[in-house]
Amino acid sequence: MPDAPPQNVTVPSPEALAARAVDVALRDGAPIQVRPVTAEDLPALRTFLESLSADSRRLRFFTPAADLAAAARWAAEVDRHERDGLLAATGSGEIVGHAAWARFGPDRAEVAFEVAETMRGRGLATILLAHLAFGARAQGITTFVAEVLPENHKMLGVFRESGLPLQVSSEPGLLTVEMPTAFTDEARERFRQRERLAAVAAMDAVLRPRSIAVVGASPDPATIGGALFASLVAAGFTGALHAVNRRGRAIGTHHCHRSLDTVPGEIDLAVLAIPAADVLQVARTCGERGVRALVVVAAGFAERGPEGAARQRELLAICRGAGMRLVGPNCLGVLNTDAEVRLDATFAQTDPPPGGIGLLSQSGGVGIALLEQARTLGVGISAFASVGNKADLSGNDFVEWAEQDGRTRAILLYLESFGNPRKFARIARRVGERKPIVAVKAGRTAAGARAATSHTGALLAGSELAVAALFRQAGVLRVDTLGELFDLAALLERQPLPDGRRVAIVTNAGGPGTLAADACQSAGLELPRFDGELRATLAEVVPTSAGLGNPVDLLVDATPETFAGAVEAIGRSGAVDALIAVFVPRPFARASDVATALRGAAAALDGKIPLLPVFMTGELSELALEQSEQIVGNGQAALPLFRYPEEAARALARAADHSAWRRLPRGRLPELPGIRADEAAAIVAEALASQPGGGWLDALRTHRLLACHGLPLPAQQVVRSPTAAARAVTALGGPVAVKALLPGVVHTSDLGGVQLDLAGPTAVRRAARAMRERLERDGHRLDGFLVQRMAPAGIELLVGSTTDPLFGPVVACGLGGRAVELLRDVAVRLAPVTDRGARNMVRELATFPLLEGYRGAPVVDVAALEEVVMRVGVLADAHPEIVELDLNPVVVHPGGAVVVDARVRVAPAAEPAPTPALRR
Repeated sequence: MPDAPPQNVTVPSPEALAARAVDVALRDGAPIQVRPVTAEDLPALRTFLESLSADSRRLRFFTPAADLAAAARWAAEVDRHERDGLLAATGSGEIVGHAAWARFGPDRAEVAFEVAETMRGRGLATILLAHLAFGARAQGITTFVAEVLPENHKMLGVFRESGLPLQVSSEPGLLTVEMPTAFTDEARERFRQRERLAAVAAMDAVLRPRSIAVVGASPDPATIGGALFASLVAAGFTGALHAVNRRGRAIGTHHCHRSLDTVPGEIDLAVLAIPAADVLQVARTCGERGVRALVVVAAGFAERGPEGAARQRELLAICRGAGMRLVGPNCLGVLNTDAEVRLDATFAQTDPPPGGIGLLSQSGGVGIALLEQARTLGVGISAFASVGNKADLSGNDFVEWAEQDGRTRAILLYLESFGNPRKFARIARRVGERKPIVAVKAGRTAAGARAATSHTGALLAGSELAVAALFRQAGVLRVDTLGELFDLAALLERQPLPDGRRVAIVTNAGGPGTLAADACQSAGLELPRFDGELRATLAEVVPTSAGLGNPVDLLVDATPETFAGAVEAIGRSGAVDALIAVFVPRPFARASDVATALRGAAAALDGKIPLLPVFMTGELSELALEQSEQIVGNGQAALPLFRYPEEAARALARAADHSAWRRLPRGRLPELPGIRADEAAAIVAEALASQPGGGWLDALRTHRLLACHGLPLPAQQVVRSPTAAARAVTALGGPVAVKALLPGVVHTSDLGGVQLDLAGPTAVRRAARAMRERLERDGHRLDGFLVQRMAPAGIELLVGSTTDPLFGPVVACGLGGRAVELLRDVAVRLAPVTDRGARNMVRELATFPLLEGYRGAPVVDVAALEEVVMRVGVLADAHPEIVELDLNPVVVHPGGAVVVDARVRVAPAAEPAPTPALRR
């Protein structure tokens, strides 16, 4: 967007202003609303200013005797261009903060803030500054100027904490602070840190409450309220636990309150185990009591149609108004196995062991199955949350909480939808550097929600490829089944990540060893040959008749000590990055004894190399339970247990993938020369002015737009007649292509509107005339011709982007030409694309060998293709109005790359939400 102030200012309607309201989280996790000032706010503004103390008025207005009526009028009289303002308000409408700017030059504005005394120290002024700068930037304001009294340390602290570069000048009794309205990288990181702190504080109220009230608690364990309260009692919740039900019937030794009004002390968390019809009134009471967070387990909200959706919106509004955070509705509850908390506010009626897995499920039913499976397999859970409809708190908040939780080693997610996928990608990329994230994403086969007409749009219809791109870029390990989820969870909780893909197999049976070797190779793991030194070491600890290759076959009479000795010898050698031990039941050794021996071997290796035992026995559950009981007694770490070699190999390969992802350079967004973003924005705006609803750009605008972003185009001319086309070939030189310009037609070649390799004016004139006659006879309106110099011989590829409703612009690269949708050889990333991302995209293609001279073909300029991918990523990210962009083909040849054909569709873009903001 150009920085110059707009010439024609349109004052937004009240409806448009209401749409710009955004909910934000304060430093302590409490929600507040930030919205534009309107003239109707005048009385409330005056009340707010009058509530300020004399000292606050002096610091704001430089005198305690300011004319507050005039100040309120000034604040309410905004035109969005010369003057604008924002309010921070509670859900009840009470104003608790105000910020405003007033222009005093073409691109400079004075800025001022007021925050209620009760709200100070919670980060509200910093949030107002961020949102004020966002809006001012859109009006061409590049610099904020603030005049501050030297003793106003809190306001100066707000400016410093923003991360924006400050210029401070002074004169007696006054400081002048200047700062840009554009966020620097440091400022963005500061705001992200604030988001992180707010998310953790909000989740602490849910997962580390000091007191809980269960509304709907019942003595009947067959009810949800009864099961939930019984779970809290059985877990031994360490805080204050209160039961609330209308009848006031005691539950065991627990007194029961008839209402929240009689519950003593503060309440951090209220769990509402009541029908949906009663939730709203009880939520209001919770707000009046100062409850910090709610868990609403009842169904009957947004998942049940318009009436339920309206009820959910009202519930969220109640929570926002009272400063409460919300888990659910339509959820299973929450759990924290930390001995200092002992929280089980679920009705799952299962008791997973404590451990290192943070588990989140969007589905309550799947959540019950996950907790039961964790108990069965002995996989330890640190914390669990079922977020249900995700009206407020979501998976993003849980992941940020799990990041800082010292007990959580890995994070497992069952997801059905995304609320804010780009925020998830940013969070997951950071968290994944320290703690692996594993996800099952349901709904991967759903059809796309919109029709797509370009090649790129058809390839990327629906969000499945966008989900895959998000997970790949963020380092999230995606699995297809809940079984794979737990196989990987057991490994990540109990063993270190492998440093590479080399694996050794130790077994007491040749057949299963062969199966394990096949499974490893199928999963992309490597089975190295052992050198003479390692074979000699093994010969000292295994029977003389044992096979010393890889797999190592210990034979049928292998003892637990033999298994342990072989594992230790290989683990210490440095020859491999991981070990798989496969045990088949034999009379000579009990599975439990082998498991004990292998745990000892793992301990001797000091956790430096992962060990994956496979017990091909029907008693795996019993073995897991026995292992859990034993490790409590001897302090040894548990091992992951697998039933089949394929499960172990698959889990190990995914862990190796994550380890490799951590070692990869993260890539950067290079400074690409020749980009004129402002000029490109003007072209897009010009197109939308002529087509307010959007549509496909004509050829001239398309090529002007691509040229603004430095994309390589062939020499070409747009002409109106066959005669002009003949003249153009003389100017362009060489053989040319002639393409008909047909308004509204995307694939011109399908109608015979493209002729290639035409040499000389006569051939061009004849081809253009024949094309015009044929197309007009078929009822098509011809706007002219594009005459284009033929590209050098090379490989045809597609590069493009499409805007996903949730994920934003998604960039695609694949084999091009007319068969692109048939072959579907495509790699995708979310825009913008880093240099490393572009490199990896190109190399993920099944047809990549064609670019490297497959079977004697010329080696083409892959770096030029990568640059095209990056430039398309920048173009799509910079201009959200571009909803489809299709470069097909891009001919990549030994000397570079050239965009031979291009299509661009634009549409009005939704206004982006300022940052930081809660997911709405």
